[in-house]
Amino acid sequence: QVQLVESGGGLVQAGGSLRLSCAVSGRTFSMYEMGWFRQAPGKEREFVAAITRSGGRTYYADSVKGRFTISRDNAKNTVYLRMSSLKPEDTAVYYCAASESYGLSLTLTAYNYWGQGTQVTVSS
Repeated sequence: QVQLVESGGGLVQAGGSLRLSCAVSGRTFSMYEMGWFRQAPGKEREFVAAITRSGGRTYYADSVKGRFTISRDNAKNTVYLRMSSLKPEDTAVYYCAASESYGLSLTLTAYNYWGQGTQVTVSS
């Protein structure tokens, strides 16, 4: 069984930064492409960023491009999301997810395992 545990969320002022972490256990971390998604109150869960197994390629939603950076450390079984220049509209629960698919999946259904989420609140 694969387990994903997010951490690093919190309350931050607009313009500030946070780094989310997602620790993965249960199976070989490098077997999975990893993604970050978020869900704001009353809205559907949406794609934020994804990274390939080696970390060589990344992809971002237009809304976060240039402000967020996804990375991974396969030796530590951890994927990160560095968020800067945060805006109130970035407020959401952030989820990490693991995919057995190939090709930087952007859709929820491509991801096989999910964490419980971590709350990020950006105040104006």
